[in-house]
Amino acid sequence: MDNKDAHLIVLGNEKGGTGKSTLAMHIVVGLLDVGKKVAVIDLDSRQKSVARYLQNRQTFMVNGGAKVTMPEFIVVAQSEASLIKDREIEDQKNLQAGLDLHKKKVDYIVIDCPGNDTYLSRLAHALADTLVTPLNDSFIDLDLLGEVSSTNFQVKKLSFYSEMVWDSRKYRSASGKPPMDWVVVRTRLASLDSRNNKRVHDALEALQKRIMFRYVPGLYERVIYKELFPNGLTVLDIEKVSSLSHVAARQEVRSLIDNLNLFE
Repeated sequence: MDNKDAHLIVLGNEKGGTGKSTLAMHIVVGLLDVGKKVAVIDLDSRQKSVARYLQNRQTFMVNGGAKVTMPEFIVVAQSEASLIKDREIEDQKNLQAGLDLHKKKVDYIVIDCPGNDTYLSRLAHALADTLVTPLNDSFIDLDLLGEVSSTNFQVKKLSFYSEMVWDSRKYRSASGKPPMDWVVVRTRLASLDSRNNKRVHDALEALQKRIMFRYVPGLYERVIYKELFPNGLTVLDIEKVSSLSHVAARQEVRSLIDNLNLFE
């Protein structure tokens, strides 16, 4: 590997229940599967969803399961200092220490942010080379990006989250870094097309031009994703596919990773 710093992939939004950790794990394993070196930083020290997923993966192998690829991973907890300024200084120091530990040793660092606004999360967004924002397939979750007219899908007002991403982009520009690639991923897609799905699609088409992100299909609502969590596995780990639905799941994960344009 050359001296280049690792590419930072940040998974962030300010809503829970969007399948962010499942998405993060599939991106991690997808990168490992093509021979990339990957490290994971979990910034959600309360839920630790990705860290727990990876711990389950380790336990699966310890208990006699097949050997699967593992990334390096750490959890960075929020500072508990009493003063805001001290908390922010400590958060910045702790995140930087985590990045310094891995950035010269791996190709990609995947950072999973909590589903709420924290200083650590804002720091990670400002550093993201690729920002992946999962979004449930509903108009309710479109509020994460902005207030959208229900008739013509025009953006009435940007959300606090979209404004924060814009601030992150300005920070990157002022620092002389390449532009961030912001990818909004529709998750928990319904199996059947519906009028609502079409309207969400049309709204995102309008939003991506206004807010400047790329929007790509993500993962369908499949039981298999939930069933694999206790063993820390992903659909990419299944050696023998037992049904067509698993074949489709593997294909949609690979398609998603391709659409992130991480290998260009």
